[in-house]
Amino acid sequence: MGQISLEGLEFFAFHGYYDEEQKIGNKYGVDLRLRTDLHAAGTSDKLAETVNYEVLYRVVFEEMQRPARLLEHLAHRILDRVMQEFGQVRRAEVSVSKFNPPLGGICHRARVTLARKRKVGVG
Repeated sequence: MGQISLEGLEFFAFHGYYDEEQKIGNKYGVDLRLRTDLHAAGTSDKLAETVNYEVLYRVVFEEMQRPARLLEHLAHRILDRVMQEFGQVRRAEVSVSKFNPPLGGICHRARVTLARKRKVGVG
């Protein structure tokens, strides 16, 4: 087993609970950590034996383009897509941050983190 991470992804997107947030947009950050078997890729040096980082980034990018009211919902959608697109991933964790959330005071970012483990061996 091993871990693949994409850290510090930044996007400008139109998420938020309030309609105004979905109109003006904001800066968001995403960190993604995946647990998967890296031994085959380590021995073969073949991209087909691991998670393609470009495809992984595209999955996150596509979900960031679809507006969501809550960071929790956005993180959930990202996890759904990752688990759907990459069958070899055993566990995934995503953190989604909103920079300068409209709280009426100073807050550098609000962040939610969700994790999911793939169910194996049913039946």
